[in-house]
Amino acid sequence: MVENENHNYKEEESDSEKYTEDSETSESDEINIINAKINNIDLIYELLDFNANLPQVETSDTSLTNIQDAKLYRTKSAKVMGYVAAKSSIHIFMFENQEAKVNLDMGAYITCAGEIYLESIVPDWEGKLIPIKGVKFSSASERMKPLGIIDLTLIFPHPSQCIRVEVEFVVMDNFTSNHFILRTDYLSIYGIDISNQKYRYLTIGDNKRERFGFLNN
Repeated sequence: MVENENHNYKEEESDSEKYTEDSETSESDEINIINAKINNIDLIYELLDFNANLPQVETSDTSLTNIQDAKLYRTKSAKVMGYVAAKSSIHIFMFENQEAKVNLDMGAYITCAGEIYLESIVPDWEGKLIPIKGVKFSSASERMKPLGIIDLTLIFPHPSQCIRVEVEFVVMDNFTSNHFILRTDYLSIYGIDISNQKYRYLTIGDNKRERFGFLNN
């Protein structure tokens, strides 16, 4: 008789443990569902925040709200004298242990070098020239005369870490500027960002701590 009672007690205890386990599993599932919902909400907010910080493309349908005056980082020029405050984005590169001036031109049509300036930097440039045919270039209303393409390895000098870039320049016969021109394609390829705040500088790639200055700031 005692044995039977013990047996019944063990069965009841087993049923109780099973109920407790089922209850804990159910609570755990509910917690997981709640956490999943919270994580999903966080993800939606992160996505909305990310989209809000993307560059916005405005259209004629865009409602103009929350209009603010742009902050002035420099003293504004007097009326009709704004053109005198223009700054070029010329940076000093190193090419084979000598300085070379390069204009980082966001509006340039091509990455190019004038024959005269190129010769002062690369005296044997003609032997390195890659010929091109059937290509026409123009600058404003003037037709440019391409002689070929030259590959150059330029180095951004910096005290903590120098950056090397490989660039193809179109050599122009009638381009007389005393600098190379680096256009937007190479700026985007290497992730070169130009800051036009109070102190103008550029950064390369993900490294935003190393700032490279311009010749004319």
